[in-house]
Parts: sequence; structure tokens; C-alpha cells
Amino acid sequence: MKNYLPLSIVAMLLISGSGALAGLQNNGNLGVKTENCSFSGLQLLEDTTDIRIQLPEATSSITTIEGYLLPAVTRVYTFPFKTKITDVTVMFSDIQETHISKPIRLAPQPIADETGKTVTPELTNALGGSASPSFSYHLAAGHDGDGEVTYLSVHLYPVHYVPSEHLLLSARDAAITISYVLPKPSPAPTTQYQLVIISPKEFKNALQPLVNHKIRKGITTKLVTTSDVCNGVYFPAEGRDCAEKLKYFIKDAFDQWGTTYVLLVGGRKGGINQETWWVPARYSMLNDGGEGSYLTDLYFADIYDANGNFSNWDSNGNGIFAEWTTTAKDVLDMYPDMYVGRLPCTSISQVKTMVNKIITYETTAYGSEWFKKFVGVAGDTYPDVNDPYYEGEMATNASFSQLQGLGFTASFLWTSNGRFTGPEPVIAEISKGCGFVHFSGHGNPMVWANHPPRNDSFVDGPNSFEMRKLSNGDQQPIVIVGGCHNVQFNTSLLNMVKGVLEDGLKYFSMKKPFGKFWYNEWIPRCWGWAMASQTRGGAIAVIANTGLGYGEPGQNTLTEKGRFLEWLFFKAYRDGKERLGETHATDLIYYMNVHPPMDDQVDCKIVQEWALLGDPSLQIGGYAS
Repeated sequence: MKNYLPLSIVAMLLISGSGALAGLQNNGNLGVKTENCSFSGLQLLEDTTDIRIQLPEATSSITTIEGYLLPAVTRVYTFPFKTKITDVTVMFSDIQETHISKPIRLAPQPIADETGKTVTPELTNALGGSASPSFSYHLAAGHDGDGEVTYLSVHLYPVHYVPSEHLLLSARDAAITISYVLPKPSPAPTTQYQLVIISPKEFKNALQPLVNHKIRKGITTKLVTTSDVCNGVYFPAEGRDCAEKLKYFIKDAFDQWGTTYVLLVGGRKGGINQETWWVPARYSMLNDGGEGSYLTDLYFADIYDANGNFSNWDSNGNGIFAEWTTTAKDVLDMYPDMYVGRLPCTSISQVKTMVNKIITYETTAYGSEWFKKFVGVAGDTYPDVNDPYYEGEMATNASFSQLQGLGFTASFLWTSNGRFTGPEPVIAEISKGCGFVHFSGHGNPMVWANHPPRNDSFVDGPNSFEMRKLSNGDQQPIVIVGGCHNVQFNTSLLNMVKGVLEDGLKYFSMKKPFGKFWYNEWIPRCWGWAMASQTRGGAIAVIANTGLGYGEPGQNTLTEKGRFLEWLFFKAYRDGKERLGETHATDLIYYMNVHPPMDDQVDCKIVQEWALLGDPSLQIGGYAS
């Protein structure tokens, strides 16, 4: 077995905390925080044509306007919600000059995991133009532990490159000063309902056993119907469409009921040219050139921005949500204030299946041997004969490293060790029972796969129709999936009808460019939902992409794009986030702390499309009693 121990793992531990404060002054509501940071000497790794910079304290990389790759260090601070940050300054000192004989390595372009093509994202705040080490920062509002906070992420760029002079300027020290004004104290809402379940009235009776179970476990729970939401039964109905009315309802539940968890129970109901939904869905209209829209349930979880304003995801007011094109851009907060998950059920029988699975999991998983097993399925995600790194295998190994010390054992099905050769060994391994599975590779709504080492052929995992072969019974894992479209939960046989009406027989064409039939959007259940909704086993929950996933090849794969987000889920769990929705949301927050979503189109998309198909209030590993 190839043992991957990425050098960046230790450095990445910095992203979740603010570090020690060297000084603190507070005069009433006015305050100043200071922190001194020190950086190690640069490590310059010389190749035949360029030089790669390593800085032990780096938490990510930044790309200059010219495309050079430089280290970045992020420090994260939390303040009471609605704190006003009046000033942030960073003073760099002890600047070292280093003359180099070769240029600095250029940043790799993100790769769409489905197409294998590189993309050129639209950047808002690429580093450049500064004559010395510099910094930036961003603010957001989100949930942390027991309540709402204001996040401040300060991004330090202690290395500056002057290509014309073959010169590196690197700081050994930095002093951060933050000036702020605390908000006036306000009473927190009395918690009436920790969990709100939203479903159509047709599913209400089937969900009642879940409501009773949650209440028995000490989680105050309220079941409401979509018609109640839209008709203003509990709060005045606001919004321009069904999805916005649902979001306003969730905001009111947050403000007045003290709600933390929201479970949406309902998927696509029908419709050909115009989709209809049992529970409303929102599409992000971010267009990165790969696709013009995709589903995002993060829309329902992001309630407030850093200033305490409602985060409506339509800042330019043109009725197009989460828009980001070459001509228009909505400014979004995106940090989750609520923990939102969805069961995209389309029938009462599916609801009953999921209710039974959740109750059984939470009452039987605790203390079981099977829960302490991790399964990693992967290969060489970006094969290149000159690239020694097997990115998917690196990702799954890094994920398991977060579980070591917690009593977990691992079973790695990799193309490089000969254990991942097709669907059968994956089905057999999961059928033994396990607590977590991490797939890292490529996908579409029906299929997940990866490559053998340095070979661009595919090895397939189980497809959506083969999920029925899983026989793990009640020993069901939480499944994390790197790849494209694996939880695109709008799939339907009606998409085939729409395709034929639009394209005729070209819809089935096998000539390039292939007909849309081969997008596999016509299947009854997408890959992730097919795994989660199995009756004889499968998964208790699946977290994956609703659209195109993205990664970067090579050594830095674990600190950038999709591989980073996959790894961060397991870091959040190790950090003590044991309710599934909080683990999922913390994963997103960790990512955005390091990669500001409004600075890079692909980073923005990666967060928006990372969807939880499962119960956000699920107690990971079950209840002790």
C-alpha cells in the first residue's frame, strides 16, 4: 500500500482556530485585537524548469495575476454576531531577499472532474500589483457551536515575487491588528423547535414516527407542510417564488423558534419543460463555462450576511439567483446559519424507508464495531505519466488520517493496490458494514469511477442501478463523494421526454458531441439518492456534488478545490462536530475561511453544490442510550 503523508496536513490544522492573541484591549463596545505571527524560512524546491515554494505555515496558495503560485496563511477570528469590524491592518517585518535562477511555478488550472478539461475561473481578488508582502480579509456570518457569529478571515501573503528581477521578498514576521465595535446585547430567541421538518402534506403521516423519535431523543421537533409555508400559516409568507418563500420561513424559524436544523423531505414531483417539486429547490445561476446552473440547498442555509442583513442571493435585484457571469455577479455571504439537509423522496414508500433507516441507525449504531470502519475507494484522479501523485488515493488516505486515534480502522480499495477493479469489490466491502465511505474520483448522475495509475481508462464503481446489490442491512455509512453530479437530485425519466422533444433522435446520438441522453439525467434516482434510499442497506446519508466537481492535479491537491473539501468533512468530525448537519456546515465554513467564495468562481461553485442528502440532526454513530 502506498503511504501518503502530505506535508500540508499539519499546516492545515491552523484553519479552524484564531491562534493566541498577543494583546487585547477593550473599552466598552470598542475593542482591538492584536496577534503576532512568525513564518519559517522558505523551502525552495528546484525542478528542471521552475521553482516551487514551500512555507510550513501555509494553509493554501494564492495565484498572482501573472499566474505564479505563492503560499498564503489564513488566520480566522470569531466575534459576536453583528460585530462591526472597523479596521484590519497587517505590518510585515524582517523582510528577506532571495535571488533565484529560475521562475516560480505557475498555478495549475482547476480540472472539471467529469470532462477532464481545465477551466479558467473568473477571479475577483487575485494577488498582484503589490510591491511587497500583502494581505486581504473577508467577513461573513455563520453558525459556530451554540450560536451565530461573525467570521473574520485574514489572509496573509508573506511572499512577494518580482519576476523581472528574479527576486523573492519574504517576511519572517507579521503583526495583525483588528479594530471592532461590539453589537448591543440582544436576547437570544427561546428555543421552541431545534429541528423543523418540511414536507408536502402527502408525506406527513409517514414522517410522524421520525418526529416522535427525535422528541424522545431530546430534540424538540416541528413538522410543517409546504402548503403551510406558502400560505403563511406560521409566519407571513414573503418571497417572489416558492423557494424564496421557503427561505423566508426558515429565517423566521431561526429568529423566532430558535431552530438549528431543517430537514427538507421531498424531491422532484414532475414537470417536463417546467419542473415541479414536492419541496422547493433553488438553482444557482453561476456560469463557469462548464454548465450554466445547478441545484444548491446552501441557499436555504445561508440566512444572514456579516452586517445582519437577509442574504437573499440576488444582490443586484434582477430576479436571477446566485448569478455570476462575465457581465453580472451577485455578492453572497454563503456561510451556513442553519444546518440543512434534504431527503429528495418522491413517494411515501421512500419516506418510510428513510424514516426507518434514521431511527434504526440512531438507536443501534452506538458502540458497534462496524461503525469504526472506514472505507476509501479511489484511484489516480488526474493520470499523467509524468505525475507520480494518485490524487484520489491521497485524498482518501488523508481523510482516514483524521480518524486515526478515534478507534477507526481502514480498508482502502485503490486501483494502485489492486483492490478496486470494478463494482463487485466495492459492493462486497460496503456490504460488510462500515461507518464512513469516501469515494474520490469522477462521476455523473448515474456512475462513479476513477483511473488506474497513470492510465486514462476508467474503473467503474457501482452505478445507481447496482445499489440494490448492497446488503449491509442496518450497518450503513455516511458517504462522502468526490466527483461530478453524483447527487444531482433532479434526475427523472421525464428528462428523457424533454430531451426527445428538444433534440429529436439526436438526443441519443453517440457521435461527438454526444447527445444529452449520455448525461444520464434521465435515471429515476441519482447515484447518491439510489445509495441512500436502498431498503436492504446502502447509506444513511450521502454528501456529494450536484454539479461539476473540480480538483487540481499533483502534490497540492489536498489544499485546493474538491479534494480539500472532501478532507475537511473528516477534520470537522475530528474537531467534535458529531451532528451530521453541523459537520457538513463546518466543512463548508472551513473551506470558505481559507478560500473566500467571492474571490474565485470555482471556489464559489464548489461550496454551493456540496449537498447533504440526509438528516442534518443525525447523531453520527448513534445515541448512547
